[in-house]
Amino acid sequence: MSYVDEVLEGLAERDPYEPEFYEAVRECLDAVRPLVDENEAVYRENAILERFVEPDRVISFKVPWIDRNGKVQLNRGWRVQFNDAAGAYKGGIRFHSTVNLSVMKYLGFEMVLRNALTGLPMGGAKGGADFDPKGKTDREVMAFCQSFTNELYKYVGSNMDIPTSDIGCGSREIGYIYGQYKRLTGSSEGSFTGKRPDFGGTELRVESTGYGLAYMAEEMCRAKGLPFAGRTVVVSGSGSVAINAARKCAEDGAKVVAMSDSDGYIYAPAGIDLRIVKEIKEVNHGRIREYADRVEGVEYTKGRGIWRVPCEIALPCATQNEIGPEAAEALVKNGVILVAEGANMPSTPEAAAYLKEHGVMYMPAKAANAGGITVSGLEQVQNAGHCAWTCEEVDARLRGIIHDIFVRIDTAAAEYGRKGDYAAGASIYAFRKVAAAMIAQGIV
Repeated sequence: MSYVDEVLEGLAERDPYEPEFYEAVRECLDAVRPLVDENEAVYRENAILERFVEPDRVISFKVPWIDRNGKVQLNRGWRVQFNDAAGAYKGGIRFHSTVNLSVMKYLGFEMVLRNALTGLPMGGAKGGADFDPKGKTDREVMAFCQSFTNELYKYVGSNMDIPTSDIGCGSREIGYIYGQYKRLTGSSEGSFTGKRPDFGGTELRVESTGYGLAYMAEEMCRAKGLPFAGRTVVVSGSGSVAINAARKCAEDGAKVVAMSDSDGYIYAPAGIDLRIVKEIKEVNHGRIREYADRVEGVEYTKGRGIWRVPCEIALPCATQNEIGPEAAEALVKNGVILVAEGANMPSTPEAAAYLKEHGVMYMPAKAANAGGITVSGLEQVQNAGHCAWTCEEVDARLRGIIHDIFVRIDTAAAEYGRKGDYAAGASIYAFRKVAAAMIAQGIV
């Protein structure tokens, strides 16, 4: 049995109730098999794989808070500090009802790889709680965030672990968390990112994940000698990532023809007016079907099925596993040339394999979704230097780092005989970098 298979078998036996985590590890280790085989002796000697798939620590705690009716509520909170070989722990805080330990470990593991790709000195971590801010008042959200911070603050700091925003935890929640952190520690160091620019945050943080996704799609086109301008794009979702990816695609000359939400999707052959989408979703908090009521020539379809819309570029930005085998077949049939992931694991392993087998350029989330953590890392740099950069400065750095990520991935894939396999290249580059750091720092 190979070293990779030994570790995967052991992980499945030890953590049988953590499917999300196991799937992320399996995908990574399968991709790095050639690298592991090449360096098996030194990796075995240092137990690299066993240590790589085990978090440095998992912190679990209760979060009691009082709702608007004076009733005590209780949630569970976590912080998974996965690996700090490449730098201080770095990763988001997610507030959502689906949060559990398996999800936290999977996301923390992915952050180790994603952060390594950026070239910034960042390790990987993830945290959150099974708390859903939707439908809660500002006072309720503040009460929860302050209680959450009462435990979290013991384990984070600007040179140890720097949490940032994620699903359900935006600038409002980070503001409450940061305020309570300062109250408890008496320190205003840059221990959290995702803050508003008026108290230490960075410009472009909200837009960064979507912008980075669009920039990665442009890099993929450029590598094939294909123009990006004029391409037809389908973007699933209509949240921040989707809207900003669509915005940057449109600004750079592509045509976005479909977007969605959990109810259904719109198809606008002439192109979507993002000003209307932003008004519906961000101002009125409405549903995407309202777009079809306001704009002539637009079709609204209830339910899933957005990937049946013909396109050349597909940017899944909605949910996990939204592109399965059937959707992948529809994309290929309709002439898609590239898929770049804006959500976490939106393509099933079978769908990703089908896309690659049929010559579709496929960029996994750990690379295509790296814009957000990149700008979060740049916020750290600004905080450490007590300075603030303009939107233009941050955007230029983001474009440059996304370009560098693509080059690293492309080079690593080619080096191991898998030219054009960006999923393999991403895992190979990131794993090799972190493994080298682990070896250099000894058995710790």
